Amino acid sequence: MKIKKIVLDEMYRAYSTGSTTIDNKLYLIVASEAIDGSCYAYSGKDFSEKKVVWEKAGGTMSIVEIPNRNGEFLAVQEFFPGFNGKTSKVVHVKMVNDEFVVNDFIDLPYLHRFDLIEVNGVIHFIGATLCTSKTDREDWSDPGKIYVGILPKDLSKGMQLKVIYENLTHNHGYYQSTYKDQKCGYVTSDEGVFACVAPKDEKGEWEISHLIDRKVSDVALVDINNDGKLEILSIEPFHGKDIYIYNEVDGKYEETFHLDRELEFAHAIAGTTILGQSAFVCGIRRLNKELFYLTYNKEKNDYDLTMIDEGCGPANIVIVNQENQDIILASNNTIHQAAVYIITKD
Repeated sequence: MKIKKIVLDEMYRAYSTGSTTIDNKLYLIVASEAIDGSCYAYSGKDFSEKKVVWEKAGGTMSIVEIPNRNGEFLAVQEFFPGFNGKTSKVVHVKMVNDEFVVNDFIDLPYLHRFDLIEVNGVIHFIGATLCTSKTDREDWSDPGKIYVGILPKDLSKGMQLKVIYENLTHNHGYYQSTYKDQKCGYVTSDEGVFACVAPKDEKGEWEISHLIDRKVSDVALVDINNDGKLEILSIEPFHGKDIYIYNEVDGKYEETFHLDRELEFAHAIAGTTILGQSAFVCGIRRLNKELFYLTYNKEKNDYDLTMIDEGCGPANIVIVNQENQDIILASNNTIHQAAVYIITKD
């Protein structure tokens, strides 16, 4: 295995990561959480081609590609460090005449994670707010909520939202996967892990299942042991120092593994494949500031850890699997760096 690291940029408080494809060309996107932060897209050989998406409009928590819109995407702005998200909003980005054009879409205070889930041609929006209001950084007395809506074809008209769940403290994590073979958004908080199954049409209702009743910061899912069931990897508690894996046993998720490693501020996780093998990729923001991945070792009935980088401190990651290589895009927040790791067999 060969890992090639490419530093894309020195970026103050690099935070959010995303990818999109425009006219069959892959763009990797990194945005800052800083008050006057910027967002850039990287493409071409070794991702050396750089385009400005926006400048001096930071606070970006999430970046999500819009299905079937030739690389258009939505992103959060104005959720600044210190949980300062009172004015946070979602913007719509598309390329026009080889330049990115950014327009406001909706306002949603304290929106941390959101996603777009397409079911039968309908694009469902789901957004999780970290809280609903704050008097100061440590005020968690007004918990977060889960909002949903139907993404319109004409985004200039905005979008109607409704709340489907509330009273979620530290409503921080989100991951799209499936639940009982249906497209689903997994939302995490101090109250646990909730599977939010998207409706089959515009008039349907979201179905919510409470899967894990523990304080969970983030989750990712993949069938890591190839048993035909999705395993859940969690960071616990909020911005926590423990990583667990849960297996589905008799229809319920049970903790089966705890990573015996000293960690601090675990934050970036994803379920994917690395060189064709199912894996959980994990990024840690403090202490050793590592980026590594876990794979299942059937002979040992245990997990192997492969180190990708140390001293980097990723806040978020995006994985793009290609035919002959796997690409990990990382916002190395702790060292103010945007980087890509290209993994090949040799």
